Amino acid sequence: MLDSRSNKPLLLGALFSAAAALAHLGCILFGGDWYRFFGAGEQMAKMAEAGDPYPTIVTSILVAILTVWSLYGLSGARIITKLPLIKTALVLISSIYIVRGVGFFALIPMFPENSMTFWVVSSLICLAIGVLYAVGTYQSWTTLSETER
Repeated sequence: MLDSRSNKPLLLGALFSAAAALAHLGCILFGGDWYRFFGAGEQMAKMAEAGDPYPTIVTSILVAILTVWSLYGLSGARIITKLPLIKTALVLISSIYIVRGVGFFALIPMFPENSMTFWVVSSLICLAIGVLYAVGTYQSWTTLSETER
C-alpha cells in the first residue's frame, strides 16, 4: 500500500520496469510489427513473422528479467514484502540500467540493424530508470535491511 514511507523513485522505477516488461510481452503477442515499432530490427521482425522461436525466447527472457526488477523496485519502495538480497539486487539493477544507458555505443556493432533512434530513445529511458533505482536505493539504504515493514 502506498503511504508516506513508500519510496517514490523506486516505485517509479518499478512501474517503468513493469511497463517495459509489458512492451516486450506485446512484441511476443503481436509479432513483427511490434518488434519493428520498438526498433528491434528487421531481422527480429521477420523471424517472429516466420514463427522462428528465437525472438520469443530472447524476448521472454527480457520479460522475466524486467518483471523481477519491477518486483525488487516495489519491494525496495515498501509496496510489497522485502525480497531476499534486496540491497545487492537494487544496486545491480541500478548499475545495469545506468551502464546500458550510457554504454549503448559499445552495443551498436553487435546489433547493426537497430536504428539510431532506437539506441538514443532506449538508452535515455534506461538511464532515467537507472537513476530512479539509484536515487531510491540511496534514499532507502538504511531501511532496506530492516525486517519490519
